[in-house]
Amino acid sequence: MEHIKKVIQIIICCWIVTSCAQEKNPNIIFIMTDDQGYPVVGAHGHPWIRTPHLDKMHAQSVRFDRFMMGSTCAPSRAGIMAGVHSIKNGVTHTIFERERLNLEAITIPEVLNPAGYTSGYFGKWHLGDEAPYQPENRGFDETFIHGAGGIGQTYAGSCADVPGNTYFNPVFKHNGSFVKTKGYCTDILFKSTLGWIQSVKDSGKPFFAYLSTNAPHSPFIAPPKYQKYFEDLGFDSKVAGFYGMVEHIDDCMGQMFQQLEDWGLMENTIIIFTSDNGMTRIGCGLKGFAGRPQVQLGTSKDGNPMMSYNAEMKGLKGTVNEGGVRVPFFVRWDGVIKEGRTVKTVASYLDILPTLADFAGAKLPVKQAFEGRSLKPLILENDPEWEDRYLFQHVTRWKHEADPDEFKWGEYSVRNQRFRLVQGVLYDMEKDPEQNIDVTAEHPGLVDSMKNAYEKFWDEARPLMINEEVPLAAEKPFHVDYNAQKASRGIPEWEAPNLEWKESYEGGPTGLEN
Repeated sequence: MEHIKKVIQIIICCWIVTSCAQEKNPNIIFIMTDDQGYPVVGAHGHPWIRTPHLDKMHAQSVRFDRFMMGSTCAPSRAGIMAGVHSIKNGVTHTIFERERLNLEAITIPEVLNPAGYTSGYFGKWHLGDEAPYQPENRGFDETFIHGAGGIGQTYAGSCADVPGNTYFNPVFKHNGSFVKTKGYCTDILFKSTLGWIQSVKDSGKPFFAYLSTNAPHSPFIAPPKYQKYFEDLGFDSKVAGFYGMVEHIDDCMGQMFQQLEDWGLMENTIIIFTSDNGMTRIGCGLKGFAGRPQVQLGTSKDGNPMMSYNAEMKGLKGTVNEGGVRVPFFVRWDGVIKEGRTVKTVASYLDILPTLADFAGAKLPVKQAFEGRSLKPLILENDPEWEDRYLFQHVTRWKHEADPDEFKWGEYSVRNQRFRLVQGVLYDMEKDPEQNIDVTAEHPGLVDSMKNAYEKFWDEARPLMINEEVPLAAEKPFHVDYNAQKASRGIPEWEAPNLEWKESYEGGPTGLEN
């Protein structure tokens, strides 16, 4: 009898331990590439891109097939970070100080922190370069970033990155101080993310890591062996750089998955992969291209033409057509998601913050009017109830000091589950995903409803566009701070984490210098 009691006690203890493990808040790793868009993934039907690790993630994930971002970088990032549409947080451009996220906005790490999370941000921030706007002052415990909208960016209207910065051996700002790195930028960003995870994984606290690569954004420079592969197939250097960067990101994803598995983190870690807007025009081989025609980019080794591919969509980055805002969105959680599944429901970048909060057991502050919904039911249930809604998009890239109201009915779009209204023209996205047929006359009531909803949305947002009339920064913050640090104490070399990492170009991390 005593033996039976002990057995029962052991069983109860095991059950309690298992239950506690299942109730432990999951770690979250959110990975977002820059300008990749929906088409450039093998699993999305791309005829020749090689993305085996993303394809495997696609197979193991709940993947959203109609996930919508904004049409350009900073607006998408603002909507993700605060769960409120970008133009209601002051973000209406990527430059002109109009990329600065409203300082009153509550951010993802500020929502997750009360639930016990520690948070790190790595890569492209692009929500303000002045100190109050930087991620270390917006709730993140660890930061490792470059400035402006891209490494080395310095053109007029942009606050600019570190002077002379390049994709090889770049300078990053690590927890407020500049450090000199060795290697290719994407390798470094993955390593810095994993190094931080290594430092916090045994702390007893769940972590949130936001990895935002600058690749495959311009200037389209891939590690040499990736660049050479496409140039040898006949691609011009920019297009070769774009696709080379994508294939290199895929290799980094594979190395990351292996490291997380070695640490035993995959069972209790939600990993999300996405991109910030539609594919860049360089992906279709033409700078000004925004339509559907195919262009031959190169020739395969067996002599077949390698054509551009946009997943049978109209539009690319910088438009509000489907191709301008549709992105991959894969959610992998090995301990919970046992097999891959495609969600056809239209979802939005505004849903990301509420979803992460829901999985983390964090409450949404009532003082912020979050506009998205938690996607948790769509991720964990096969056929949950889901009310249709309107999603609004606007390119918002009017010139400096222009009146936004003059562009109200310009490059805008309204999307629900079935239809997309683009500048007054209605398309049935289920019957006509390429947007060839105008069905406005067949659905006048719906068109009126969409226009009225959009007008209400704009009128609510217009007073909140707080960056429209601010003066341009008198100084470039990253230039000033970098030069001051260089003069006072120098720019130290970054102490890379102790990880097994296969470098992406010949000669290892010291093969190229600025």
